Amino acid sequence: MKTVSDLNVAIFADGAEKAGMLEMYAKPYIKGFTTNPTLMRKAGVTDYEGFARDILQAIPDRPISFEVFADDFAEMARQARKIATWGKNIRVKIPITNTRGESAVPLCEQLTRGGIPLNVTAIFTLEQVQAVVDAVKGGAPTYVSVFAGRIADTGNDPVPLMADAVRRLAAAPNTELIWASPRELLNIFQADAIGCHIITVTNDILKKLSLVGKDLVEYSLDTVKMFHNDGSAAGFVL
Repeated sequence: MKTVSDLNVAIFADGAEKAGMLEMYAKPYIKGFTTNPTLMRKAGVTDYEGFARDILQAIPDRPISFEVFADDFAEMARQARKIATWGKNIRVKIPITNTRGESAVPLCEQLTRGGIPLNVTAIFTLEQVQAVVDAVKGGAPTYVSVFAGRIADTGNDPVPLMADAVRRLAAAPNTELIWASPRELLNIFQADAIGCHIITVTNDILKKLSLVGKDLVEYSLDTVKMFHNDGSAAGFVL
């Protein structure tokens, strides 16, 4: 089995809690960061720009994605251009559609032609992948973020889809594929095996990296000890 240092896929930390982000920033294998309005709200962020600028000051040298939150394309464009001015390491996240299901691909093409690095997010189908590749080819650097974990939640195996996406992105050298919303540590190794460029991982999954390569007999014994210790600590009697 590969070790973390052997992996070709770049690991990005996904979250919006400053302490957790800085904890991951201290780890050299974390190559970038992503966040979104849902994570920011969950973390209690109320000042979007203030939070973003604070994080960018603390993490100035690795890519960070911040997402627009408008639903109107003209307002998305305005927000994207404003966000892009906050730092050279920013990727502006644009959802693949608005809430009415209208495609944001024309907006992505407009922004990338204007030199704004993007992260096109909430992608679930190969048709969406292809539309983005065709639109941004030759433009500014663009991440194509496919939500493999949520695809898996529907009972569909995301690996063949992601492998096909890797092939499609080869036609646009300015693009990189993100394996988004992983559900388990194994997904990092699956993403690496198919040649995916980036995987975004939450801190709770990243903390399991210490288990990589652990002897399974030893891990079995550790688990038995955990059950025994918790039963004793609970004072269970029969």
